[in-house]
Amino acid sequence: MGFMTNLSMETNGSLTDGKKVTVVFVLGGPGSGKGTQCANIVKNYGFSHLSAGDLLRAEIQSGSANGTMIQNMIKEGKIVPYEVTINLLQQAMQQSENDKFLIDGFPRNEENRAAFEAITHIVPEFVLFFDCSEEEMERRLLGRNQGRVDDNIETIRKRFKVFLDSTLPVIEHYDSLGKVKKIDAGKPIDEVFDVVKSAFSPKYEKVAA
Repeated sequence: MGFMTNLSMETNGSLTDGKKVTVVFVLGGPGSGKGTQCANIVKNYGFSHLSAGDLLRAEIQSGSANGTMIQNMIKEGKIVPYEVTINLLQQAMQQSENDKFLIDGFPRNEENRAAFEAITHIVPEFVLFFDCSEEEMERRLLGRNQGRVDDNIETIRKRFKVFLDSTLPVIEHYDSLGKVKKIDAGKPIDEVFDVVKSAFSPKYEKVAA
């Protein structure tokens, strides 16, 4: 497919230039508030936030051949191949000066997860799972409906179903390895962040310059 040129990673979570990286996957249903919490983690713990969706959108906007291909696939209602997303994540990690990354909204399913580990040889340090009831997520999404077409009841319920069917097996896999830190995301933002902080041991704290 040609996406993987010069971007393969070696075992033990090093990028091709030997850079060691720490990866935390951030998973949660639509409206679970993970975006807000990712911003807090970046601020307090110095991680770089990589959103699979944002990287795909940025690639489309760049006007590259890869971006045009992604845009056409989305237009045709096709799912962008995981190699493309993994390639963009790898590039972002390699080009960053940071070595700690929150990967948000990926892997979306077991196939993504297996491919990410096989291609990058990176196993996440842990997985932050923002657990929130459907009722609460629905309430939040409808409340923030600022002209987002996809935030109507039917679409919201479809998105929940996709999340449950596809992403829960990923969480179960990492849970069996003792790598899931489950956060009750139904509480107010500050309370949720207090629990998030306990998931990050002091070794992750930002050193004051």
